Amino acid sequence: MTAISAPAPLAGLQPHRWRWPALGVILAAEVMDMLDALITTIAAPTIRQDLGGGEESLVQWLGAGYTLAMAVGLITGGRLGDLLGRKRMFLIGAAGFTLMSLLCGLSAGPELLIAGRALQGLFGAVMLPQGLGMIKEMFPPEEMGKAFGAFGPVMTISSVGGPILGGWLVDADLFGAGWRMIFLINLPLGLAAVLAGIKFLPEIRLSDSTRLDLVGVLLVSAAGFLLIYPLIQGPELDWPAWTFASIAASLVTFAVFAAHESRRARSGKDPLVTPSLFRKRAFTGGLVAGLAFFSGLIGFSLVLTLFTQVGLHYSPLKAGLTALPQALGAVAGFGVAMSGLQEKLGRGLLQIGAVVMAAGAAVFGVTVHLTGLDVSPWQLAPGLAIAGVGMGMIMAPFFDIVLAGVDHHESGSASGTLTAVQQLGAALGTAVLGTLFFHLLKARWSFGSAMQATVWVEVGLLGLTLALSFLLPLRARPDQPAH
Repeated sequence: MTAISAPAPLAGLQPHRWRWPALGVILAAEVMDMLDALITTIAAPTIRQDLGGGEESLVQWLGAGYTLAMAVGLITGGRLGDLLGRKRMFLIGAAGFTLMSLLCGLSAGPELLIAGRALQGLFGAVMLPQGLGMIKEMFPPEEMGKAFGAFGPVMTISSVGGPILGGWLVDADLFGAGWRMIFLINLPLGLAAVLAGIKFLPEIRLSDSTRLDLVGVLLVSAAGFLLIYPLIQGPELDWPAWTFASIAASLVTFAVFAAHESRRARSGKDPLVTPSLFRKRAFTGGLVAGLAFFSGLIGFSLVLTLFTQVGLHYSPLKAGLTALPQALGAVAGFGVAMSGLQEKLGRGLLQIGAVVMAAGAAVFGVTVHLTGLDVSPWQLAPGLAIAGVGMGMIMAPFFDIVLAGVDHHESGSASGTLTAVQQLGAALGTAVLGTLFFHLLKARWSFGSAMQATVWVEVGLLGLTLALSFLLPLRARPDQPAH
């Protein structure tokens, strides 16, 4: 077991001996996260039928409860790695995530299941940011691009493969467990990640860290909850006044959090989020672009699942397989990116990907408009495949570009913040697009019309992602400073 101290200049670090097996451990954690963020979507109708609960709120909370808890905890998780050691916090997070998967699999009611999902998200928030921080420490500059590049295909294939796996597990009813197997499958994967992590991960601490900003933790957690909760519960309660007050209070709380972090930094104390990060154009532009992109991606995935299962009456497995062309397209998009275009085009590859993905979504929307509820998976395949190609082209360079301009001492805070925004985008997409879909159905729109409206919202979010991408540097490589 190799301990790595963290000297100030990144170039001064010696590469970690077990860096590639360690990267495999980190990617296994990413797989668990992406699967659990999406796999319940495909099983949600079956879970609701078995456990009961409100149709709208249970379906949305199964996803949003997980991503919201992770979003509000990720920034804290990044700082805990700085304070207590990234390997230690990764192992604690992975072990807790695995145990909470067991709790979800044994849940007897919707309340316990949603609570288990939230606890999964919190342990995931401890586990995930340590990986990005350790990569910055383990790999030499010339290998950093390959290391970060591995996240793209893993995350994209997992994001589309999750519903397929979930559909198969529900239909297969292995050992009579039914939908519970979507959680129990994490047990061997989580145990393997913990054991391999003990062997291969380096112990990394930042010597200049002192103690956790508890006030900042409370403020950012409260702000996230005040924003997401009313977006999900509002439609079922017919939007009472408190829902709008809660959303307004969340914006105020975020502003108070920002002011608190700035004061803490000026006084020489460790902030939860390093304020200097937000003076970096690549980082701030990437945060907002990521928020728009992941909101559209995850929100569309939720609505597509509801459209195919509830509107088209597909089985869980058939609904999951309907998204397979998107996965194949994503693989093709990554192949294009890794053929050398990522180095040649820089942020241009991300921009081309946004245009291609928007075009694929538009093709999907037009197909639904022309066919209505008589559409087949084969008819939906072209639009999903084109969208998948664009998705792969976006995600291949995304983390590399955004994190390339982050200084060594900011890596823990930056990785936690970036991943938190990714999860907050997922929670927002689940809440906003899911709420829009259910609202249109209540207003007596057809399933096809509601699906089309969701598609055009996603196209708009991709347009916003494209516009924000111009704030990123033309080229952001780990072996040269961002500019």
